Amino acid sequence: MAGGQPNLRVGLFPGGEHFGFFYGDGARFIVDRRGCEVWADWPEDYSLEDACTYLLGPVMGFVLRLRRTVCLHASAVAINDRAITLVGPPGAGKSTAAAAFARAGFPVLSDDVVALVDHGTEFLVPPGYPRVNLWPDSVRRLFGSENALPRIAPTWDKRYLALGQNGHGFASSPLPLGAIYTLDSRNAAVSSPVLDEISGEEAFMALVANTYVNYLLDQEMLRTEFDVLGRLVSSIPIRRVRPSAESSATFNLCGSIAADVKRVMTRAAATAAAVRG
Repeated sequence: MAGGQPNLRVGLFPGGEHFGFFYGDGARFIVDRRGCEVWADWPEDYSLEDACTYLLGPVMGFVLRLRRTVCLHASAVAINDRAITLVGPPGAGKSTAAAAFARAGFPVLSDDVVALVDHGTEFLVPPGYPRVNLWPDSVRRLFGSENALPRIAPTWDKRYLALGQNGHGFASSPLPLGAIYTLDSRNAAVSSPVLDEISGEEAFMALVANTYVNYLLDQEMLRTEFDVLGRLVSSIPIRRVRPSAESSATFNLCGSIAADVKRVMTRAAATAAAVRG
């Protein structure tokens, strides 16, 4: 809420063929019901970069949901030719971890919106927009100064890490989903990350809590989401991570996850071979 007004209003126009997104700062988007066309306008003092912060996030996330593609509010990186997805509540450090992975030489596949393209026997994660958006404190933690990265827009304090340049890799092709890591809040009681497996109802609820634009889903979208997430829980390793609260622990977190991915993928391959045999 801003000034007693909601930051976002979403509605279905008469006739039921178009949705409207109306932001409190004056930006407006219209999406057709099939998710094939988007129209936008914004105030005169607005920049294209301002508009893109909405377009590349909630608006495109909703477009994907209209196309029956379930999306996670997450980041994804490429490890061992697999898409490794990081989910968690706001402030858990998903984008910060993705940027740290990029600095450590692992390509980033997507940030904020991770689409799950359902191929029945596997899920593919397509590449998103080639940048990672970061709050100033994360930029300071990773780069030493918030001014090390440019603002995402003149009126926003967030910064962005451009991918595909300066040694920060971008995975530009879809990759099979390999594992999902759900980040707990940072824990001052642990000195190094603690990782363990979750499954069943616990894993399902963790994923439900981290789907994208889940506040806009109709019954058909919910049925699709529950079907996809149910199959994910039964076929994809899902791991919980309790990271340290130490500001210097971000790169250790990435190293721990990368090492764990190798173990998980090796075990999954052995299990699949045993089933085939």
